[in-house]
Amino acid sequence: MSQIYLDHAASTPIDLRVAQAMADCLLDASLVGNSSSSHQFGFAAAQKIENARLQLAQLINALPENLVFTSGATESDNLAIFGVAYARSDFGRHIITARTEHKAVLDPFRALEKEGFLVTWLDTDADGKINPQQLQAALRPETQLVSIMHANNEIGVLQDIAALAALCRGKGILFHCDAAQSVGKVAVDVQAMSVDLLSISAHKIYGPKGIGALYVAPHARAWINPLILGGGQERGLRSGTLATHQILGFGMAAQIAQQELVADAKHTGQLAAYLKNLLKGISGLYFNGATQMTLPALLSISVEGVEGESLMAALPQLALSSGAACDSAVLEPSYVLRALGLPPELAQSTLRISLGRQNTKREIEITAAQIGIAVQSLRARDLPGAPLGEGWHLGEAGSLSMGTRVRCYLRISAQYVRDVQFRIFGCPHTIAVAEQVRSVWVGQNFTTALESGVLGKPAQWAQAANVPTEKLGRLLLIEDAMRLATLAAGS
Repeated sequence: MSQIYLDHAASTPIDLRVAQAMADCLLDASLVGNSSSSHQFGFAAAQKIENARLQLAQLINALPENLVFTSGATESDNLAIFGVAYARSDFGRHIITARTEHKAVLDPFRALEKEGFLVTWLDTDADGKINPQQLQAALRPETQLVSIMHANNEIGVLQDIAALAALCRGKGILFHCDAAQSVGKVAVDVQAMSVDLLSISAHKIYGPKGIGALYVAPHARAWINPLILGGGQERGLRSGTLATHQILGFGMAAQIAQQELVADAKHTGQLAAYLKNLLKGISGLYFNGATQMTLPALLSISVEGVEGESLMAALPQLALSSGAACDSAVLEPSYVLRALGLPPELAQSTLRISLGRQNTKREIEITAAQIGIAVQSLRARDLPGAPLGEGWHLGEAGSLSMGTRVRCYLRISAQYVRDVQFRIFGCPHTIAVAEQVRSVWVGQNFTTALESGVLGKPAQWAQAANVPTEKLGRLLLIEDAMRLATLAAGS
């Protein structure tokens, strides 16, 4: 069966109307010119670009001349953060952001911190929201920039940007907002929000990848140092030949988003509510983030008793993402979910489901059913208590908070292994390797098999099963559990 696409927060499929407009542009010989050129071909390209700029400006209630085209929201974030920090460093080197921001904001802030800038990292409440009073307390005379995202990319919570930005406006502090997740999904008005800088990406609103924009308020323009120098395009803030077809597609996507925003929000919101209601029947399933002031189409769910990577692997028909954002080397769960106070075992057992225009009620029903089946199946691999029958000896290694727990149940007779059962909370590689080891261990002498090498070692298991090197630590837990079970059997 074909996959059901449920990952619109990562990237939306390009709208066919947008694709057609871009194709027409690429095939139009009159638009071959560089928009900076002083001939009819350049003028024609420039006119198309300015029309697209107007379409985007209307979506966020901005003046078109205050929009700078970039390669995407990541570049927009970097231009806003580095540009302001460097331009205003003589006036102060204190900057503020939240711990739950996108990496495109966090990493520039960390880089600036290494350069000697003083960073205040704001915490959120359990719903992922920032209290304006907390920001007020963090502001200093030397503060030059605050960067807070509008909609969180993992849990969908919406910040009260107008309230936060108002605290900065009166003090001459520039306020940047990453709105990549919210533009085109909820109403975004740069005037009402009082932001100085705002980042947008086309591929989040059914447009092409590789194109974005940064809104720059007129009073903020003088306080940004460009990151890319060259021909002076985009009023000197972002040099480089403009990609006419991508910008035209961006403009078309913005126009469609403005026209269909209410209908899109109603459609995806109803589907999300329907899915949420269907999932409530699964025990130990939790919804992350606020219940109000959130993106209508995004759900973040955490499930007790299952490991995140195994849960993803058990849902091959569903194209969604893990809210865990796991670092397989250190088993580090999502920094966003941990900032909300979720325990590690829940934070790494999370799915992000983000819906879009094309999703249907039938797809939602299939999604809910498959998640229920997957959770039931994975929990069956880690049932509490010993297997049925007498004579089982237990060895246990790891923990839920570590992201991997292996329980080895061993039954012996006349010094030989008669049966082995593994109960595993862990990734698919861990489960698969344990099953392979089990098939070899049964029938071996329980006192010598581990030491004789007949079962192999974790490094050999990893090589045979094509397990990434960074997951070797998980396989060591299998060996530890086996060894402890052997000791229990021999005591």
